[in-house]
Amino acid sequence: MISHVFIGVNDFDRAFTFYSAVMGELGHKLKFCERDKPWAAWMAEGMPRPLLLIGRPYDGNSAERGNGQMVALLAPDRRSVDNAYASALANKGSCEGPPGLRAHYHPDYYGAYFRDSEGNKICVCCHDPVTR
Repeated sequence: MISHVFIGVNDFDRAFTFYSAVMGELGHKLKFCERDKPWAAWMAEGMPRPLLLIGRPYDGNSAERGNGQMVALLAPDRRSVDNAYASALANKGSCEGPPGLRAHYHPDYYGAYFRDSEGNKICVCCHDPVTR
């Protein structure tokens, strides 16, 4: 259903550091980074789509976050949610809700919410039950 998600940023270097850390914790690989544009994209290993891209807006205007907009990234397990959240906060992100179960979504929903270094709201979540 999703081909790619593009998140506009103003400080590319700061955002690249932030997303490199978070995407690495989720096991995603850098597909490309073109600092002269600037833009960069990550993808799951061996999968051409979907992509998560960051970069300066094409129209040359300042990137602005949208109220009510959020990008939710799928984590392979709950530990990855915890690690991505910790990486986000260690790289100039801010907490919007620490990792934990949110049974009001469904019994196995485990997620964390944070703002990136530009103020965009991001969720990292896992829908799988704990395996013993």
